[in-house]
Amino acid sequence: MTMISRAVAAVVAGAVILLGADVGARAQQSGQSKPTPGFSFRTSVELINVTATVTDAQGRFVSGLGVEDFEVYEDGKLQKISQFDSERVPVSLGIVMDTSGSMAGEKMSSAQAAVRRFLDELLGPQDEVFLMRFDSHVSVLSNWTENRAAVSRMVGSIRPAGGTALYDAVSDAVPLGEQGTRRKKALVLLSDGNDQDSRTDVQAVQRQIRESELLVYAIGLDTQQESLSQAIPRIILQWPRPGSGSSRPPAGRSSAGERLNVGVLRSITDDSGGRTEIIRNAHDLDAATAGIASELSRQYFLGYSTSSPRDGRWHTIDVRVKRGNYTVRSRKGFIAESAQ
Repeated sequence: MTMISRAVAAVVAGAVILLGADVGARAQQSGQSKPTPGFSFRTSVELINVTATVTDAQGRFVSGLGVEDFEVYEDGKLQKISQFDSERVPVSLGIVMDTSGSMAGEKMSSAQAAVRRFLDELLGPQDEVFLMRFDSHVSVLSNWTENRAAVSRMVGSIRPAGGTALYDAVSDAVPLGEQGTRRKKALVLLSDGNDQDSRTDVQAVQRQIRESELLVYAIGLDTQQESLSQAIPRIILQWPRPGSGSSRPPAGRSSAGERLNVGVLRSITDDSGGRTEIIRNAHDLDAATAGIASELSRQYFLGYSTSSPRDGRWHTIDVRVKRGNYTVRSRKGFIAESAQ
């Protein structure tokens, strides 16, 4: 090959390489390249947000604390708090209502009145809401909106019927809840029964919640237990959580007509920093929803940067107040979703 031929060949080869790189770049920009599966960090750290509720020995909310009063531990190691807020922040709140046949009558009318008061009187002007109902199936009645009056009218038109797909409802509510645009995001679940009709199991729901930053609250209406509450209150309320080795299967599907499973509700709510409240009388629904609204307005917001790897494992979070005999309730950890 002559010197000229070699030079021409080199130029052509270089042009082919550059053309290939340009085509690859254009394909990537246009979405033609094959997407990389899984999640990858853009930086070596990720901000973890934690909402903390602080109460004293009498269960009263504790206000007036500053960032210097808190300590946050991840997997037992003290973390540096980089964000802190003690003022009420706007809330993205999802309301998930059980509208199965067992809610008919006084329970439904009391639930509607309580939720409508929540929407009309107890939320802030900048809060946004969505409304979901479930019986044997799950329906979103209203997507995210600031028009709470319109959502309140929808609540009043609900008519109960059918079975109970509780796990499916929470499973659908979690990703919708994460789409909220406010810094604090929460779900409120109201139900009087155990799951009968879901395709989703409770372990999958628990993992979804652990992978989110949602505060999850549940109000369980257990009127069947009212006549037994004086005789055996502890037997009903202290069902062990799933995986504890108990012969009772709180995580499985229940038979039709089985009463409210308190253990399942608590296993859904407690890791998130929310809570489960059990009431015996439908008339107490108003006080229960008012209590949640009050709590959402009196919480502390903390943030810290974690360098934990995306290993698919559960990493514990422990929020403490340095002084005083106080109780702190916050999310108990997070799953660092694998990047595979």
